[in-house]
Amino acid sequence: MTSPLAHSKSPFLRHGAEQPVAWLPWGAEAFQRARSLDRPILLDIGAVWCHWCHVMDRESYEDPETAALINDRYVPVKVDRDERPDVDARYQRAVQSLTGQGGWPLTAFLTPAGELFHGGTYFPPEDAYGRPSFRRVLTEVARVWAEERGRADEAAAAVRRRLDAVLTAEAAPGEPDEGLAEAAVEALARGYDARHGGFGQAPKFPNPGGLQLLLDRILVRPADRLRAMLDHTLRAMADGGLYDQLGGGFHRYATDDRWLIPHFEKMAYDNGPLLEVYARAAEALDAPRFREVAEGIVAHYRDVAPALVERGGFPASQDADIGFDDDGDYWTWTEAELRAALAAAGLADAAYTDAATADAAVLHWGLGDPGSAMHLDPDRHVLFRAVEPDDAARRLGRPADQVRARLREAAAALKRARDARPAPFVDTTLYTGWVALVASGHLAAARHLGHDDAGRTAIRALDRVWDGAWREGLGLTHRVPDPDPDPDPEYDPEYDPESPLHLADQAHAAQAFVDAFEWTQDPRWLDRARRLAAVITARFGHPSGALQDRPADADPDAPVDVLRQRRVEITDSPEPSPTAVAAMTLARLGALLGDDDATAIARRIVAAYAGSAPRFAPAAATYFRALRWVTRPVTTVVVVEAAAAGVGAKDADADADADADAGGRARHPGPLLRTALRIYRPETVVRRLEPGADAPAGLPEELRAMVTGDAPRAYVCAGRSCAAPVSDPADLARLLRDYHG
Repeated sequence: MTSPLAHSKSPFLRHGAEQPVAWLPWGAEAFQRARSLDRPILLDIGAVWCHWCHVMDRESYEDPETAALINDRYVPVKVDRDERPDVDARYQRAVQSLTGQGGWPLTAFLTPAGELFHGGTYFPPEDAYGRPSFRRVLTEVARVWAEERGRADEAAAAVRRRLDAVLTAEAAPGEPDEGLAEAAVEALARGYDARHGGFGQAPKFPNPGGLQLLLDRILVRPADRLRAMLDHTLRAMADGGLYDQLGGGFHRYATDDRWLIPHFEKMAYDNGPLLEVYARAAEALDAPRFREVAEGIVAHYRDVAPALVERGGFPASQDADIGFDDDGDYWTWTEAELRAALAAAGLADAAYTDAATADAAVLHWGLGDPGSAMHLDPDRHVLFRAVEPDDAARRLGRPADQVRARLREAAAALKRARDARPAPFVDTTLYTGWVALVASGHLAAARHLGHDDAGRTAIRALDRVWDGAWREGLGLTHRVPDPDPDPDPEYDPEYDPESPLHLADQAHAAQAFVDAFEWTQDPRWLDRARRLAAVITARFGHPSGALQDRPADADPDAPVDVLRQRRVEITDSPEPSPTAVAAMTLARLGALLGDDDATAIARRIVAAYAGSAPRFAPAAATYFRALRWVTRPVTTVVVVEAAAAGVGAKDADADADADADAGGRARHPGPLLRTALRIYRPETVVRRLEPGADAPAGLPEELRAMVTGDAPRAYVCAGRSCAAPVSDPADLARLLRDYHG
């Protein structure tokens, strides 16, 4: 029989259809079957990019004896955590409350009512790693269910009580105060690794929210100590194996404290925010290396999914490996492989031997450092920036300019050689919130680095999100539908029900729409952001003033009670907190439109967590950025300037007609607007007015009274204090860097 998962849109679930386990998708049918058969549910939550999910699939779920045991005693349900983050979040918290651990694969044993009574993560096929074998666990759990039902029910009730508390623990009201953000910065600083950069010990995660919080803090109140932490961490991450030195983009996290050995999957929810922070830091700190890294992230998306990027969108992830027994072979190199690749590329001439090029490459990318060696094969190394090109030149007695040129050629040659290897899978599923996060990163590259093509790429992606996922009055669906019909004649849409709605998708998209408005000054993006903000406040509000991850009116669709539990959280795990992003976006809309209601709602959301937030710093760094938006004076920049044609149209090759908005006005920024967009200043909004136009009612009164139709002019107000208008881009740049009212 054809598996119910066979026609899923999820590649992770489609792989499950090939296994001998009789998997069912998450839904009412599975729970009804469990009740009718009086069996527990075995819930497997994983993802296509998850290495240990592949391992457990091969060792257990593809083993006929294990599959027979599961099919005989359980109702097995498989869930893609990318597809159903709401299901994953609740059972992750449930398993953590029971065992103290979480992660993927998540292995959960549920009652037919969906309540967890036992669980864990990866279980080996034989007793190992201090863990019982999976078959032993399956047998014992089935025995307890059959013979000691009371134990299972008691455990489920205890987990349920703890879960009720855990899902709302991050919401406690308080008074928003900028001092809370200052305390969060200090909490972040206390965890700083002065030797290797970053915060905390291994494994090390990037924490883009924390990096953004540090950047905002030092730009408003300079502090050499904090600036050094930020600069060191950004460089350490970029120079380590966490960053793909050949293909650009960041891997998920580093297993060591030096950032050398990563978990190799690349995720949209990491690379979007990291692109944003590197682009902003490149401009604000005048750091060419950070520009290179940001451009590398943009190039990564063009490289791994060029057709998707051209059509509009960004892939969700790239897998860590090509098989369960692969230990990063695609990403890593032996010295012999490196030398052979460079020799094959013909990097030799009479004055500069191939051996010298390879010697420089070995030095530069650290192939002699045991810290970059893979644990299972010490001859294989993760490339990292171990020795700067000029240092390598000095050690080899070669001219520095020649070494720099040859290392650039070597990088291109190694990339071509790597491209010839079997590549890890790229999941081109368009998840609304993740597309929006990467789009925001691309728009930051357009604004702060002048990378206009990145901006056009973002606009295409966001247009596709709106056109495909928007449901009037409801919001944006989690998955952006593919406009092309599935050519498979056996395709059954019943196995791909419309994606549920999540706060994260609405929040990240609303933020990206405001980003798109500021870059293009096209009013359609502001309108879309307002409509999304209305959905967020109407459908995702919690009685406490907080926001919940699922719509308040979605409960009738939940197949089990666990989805009816309100989840109100502010931690960045793993993507930036949707609640915090929504609050920031509402504050930005309030400032752009003079909308006091939006500003008040933003403050109310922040206040709903202010009593508990200090306990979660620095894991809630995005929340503290939102708090700054509602406690500090917002800077409003108004540029009165005619615009030229070109940038911001929906397509990179659009003609002049497409480059104009509905009013016939071109979207390309003039020099003043480009300066206003380029300079990164925290808690700032930017608007352009046509010369001769009346100042809109939404501007602050102090600013509205100043603005005239004279052009070109730029006006800067920090709260209620305004500087004299300027017409020179250099003067505007100085104001944006130095004026504080």
